[in-house]
Amino acid sequence: MSTPTGIKRVAVLCILQHQQQYLLLERLKAPNAGMYTPVGGKIDPFETPEQAAIREVFEETGLTVNEVHFCGILTETSPTNYNWISYVYKAAIAWQQPPTCNEGTLHWVHETELNTIPTPTTDAHIYHYVQQQQKFILDAVYDADLNLIAFQELIHHSNLL
Repeated sequence: MSTPTGIKRVAVLCILQHQQQYLLLERLKAPNAGMYTPVGGKIDPFETPEQAAIREVFEETGLTVNEVHFCGILTETSPTNYNWISYVYKAAIAWQQPPTCNEGTLHWVHETELNTIPTPTTDAHIYHYVQQQQKFILDAVYDADLNLIAFQELIHHSNLL
């Protein structure tokens, strides 16, 4: 039996929140170009997920956050090169004009508008758990065209974030 090619990438997402508003990135590049997502990126070697979340927030927004709160894990699997394990965090920030970002355009989005903007399918579930202050482990499976074909909640807890 041959070993499949490809790699599962490890990343972080950090939901930046001020009261009922989220500072989201309208992405320029794939994956999820044109969609609104939390800021984030790949975890560097020798870096913890928490350190990566703090670094990615600074790199993509210029904002310094000293504390991020773990929310959950999202695993995404496909037969293409889209395979991720993402640690999801949130950070409370003060409201300010959205800073410039080389990954796209940052926008404040009220929590009531989350279902009216283009977001990855999995993000609606993530926001739900974050709003309910529930930790989660979610598993998403995609086909070769990156259409979501299976989604499973592996575990969630009602612990406060």
